[in-house]
Amino acid sequence: MSKEFDLGALLAERGAERYELHGKYLNHQLPRMLRTLGFDKVYERGQGAYFWDADGHDYLDMLAGFGVMGLGRHHPVVRKALHDVLDADLADLTRFDCQPLPGLLAEKLLTHSPHLDRVFFGNSGTEAVETALKFARYATGRPRVLYCDHAFHGLTTGSLSVNGESGFRDGFAPLLPDTAVPLGDLDALARELKKDDVAALVVEPVQGKGVHEAPPGYLRAAQELLHRHKALLIADEVQTGLGRTGDFYAYQHEDGVEPDLVCVAKALSGGYVPVGATLGKDWIFKKVYSSMDRVLVHSASFGSNAQAMAAGLAVLSVMENDQIVANARATGELLRSKLAALIDTYELLADVRGRGLMIGIEFGRPKSLKLRSRWTMLQAARKGLFAQMVVVPLLQRHRILTQVSGDHLEVIKLIPPLIVGEREVDRFVEAFTAVMDDAHSGGGLMWDFSKTLVKQAVANR
Repeated sequence: MSKEFDLGALLAERGAERYELHGKYLNHQLPRMLRTLGFDKVYERGQGAYFWDADGHDYLDMLAGFGVMGLGRHHPVVRKALHDVLDADLADLTRFDCQPLPGLLAEKLLTHSPHLDRVFFGNSGTEAVETALKFARYATGRPRVLYCDHAFHGLTTGSLSVNGESGFRDGFAPLLPDTAVPLGDLDALARELKKDDVAALVVEPVQGKGVHEAPPGYLRAAQELLHRHKALLIADEVQTGLGRTGDFYAYQHEDGVEPDLVCVAKALSGGYVPVGATLGKDWIFKKVYSSMDRVLVHSASFGSNAQAMAAGLAVLSVMENDQIVANARATGELLRSKLAALIDTYELLADVRGRGLMIGIEFGRPKSLKLRSRWTMLQAARKGLFAQMVVVPLLQRHRILTQVSGDHLEVIKLIPPLIVGEREVDRFVEAFTAVMDDAHSGGGLMWDFSKTLVKQAVANR
């Protein structure tokens, strides 16, 4: 008889090796980066919007696992749903039956998407985008997909083809025949559509990189242009969907926008089971799955698994019962307004923007000579170092986890769990104010740490 597996004992015995194990067997640059920044913490547990270390100190999570933890960590309703589905001993993933949970989750999702008709369930945001790209190309019979500069839609080959950041794309060519257009530039979109080979435009209503919102009226006008040229609009709501921006979907902030395909993931998982979903119009699905011979033309081995479906149903139940979308809208406005009020106080603070609980804090070149010379030094070494200088003391001195919103950007993106409230807003604003005070003093630990960042940036060239 095999020895009984004891997960608790294994973690107790070898949990302290976490950084060494990662460096030896996984991405060896991750522990190196974390140690350089002083981010090599050991978190013992998480609950809601907080982590705790071994000494019992709490840390406020303003990152939410890049948006995955929409309801925070270990929400009791989601946790119970997963216990229930495991205890049910369902005949899951037989591949040749129709279990009830996928249909129930699709039905619930579609109640929030009244112009959409069907759902494909995969396992991640990038897979949801891959599905949308395939469906759009097949439904239109055209090869090319347009995307926006600075977009992020995932890192698998298809979604990488519509990724607007060259740092992710370099070395992985050739990719799909796709073309970038500036976000908000309808003339550029029209020029590409005149070539009559465009299947779709894929767009984030609020871009994750830099937190840039599509200009008012752009999505509706783009949709009209696309449909005039028999092309489709794909809304990537992987990060913005499920309440993040203060509406269920970010595209719903603009009247008259009805995307042909919508991608969601992240928060739908409840932070437990990976899941992605591509919602679309009936005619698109019927064209892709046009006969019984094509029944498996697009599928996913773990798609629609019971645990993921149960998590998704629990998440939507909590969102409806606890008014999560309304909380994201109100709390986000409170946080954004308090941060925006600091712009006149701190010359290094250039802008505060966003919607709901997706907020970008941008830093810019100061006016005073002493601060300007230090800013210039950082920019010469590597753009984005000042934002990193803010992120580090927020964690080290104030126990608040944040991160920059993209490489070479002086922007911090706040995407906390959607359950945060006034207490978390006050804690963050108080800490951010203290960090800004230190940065504007002309000395202190921040500028001492900048020397480490500059040295590291130069060494990496």
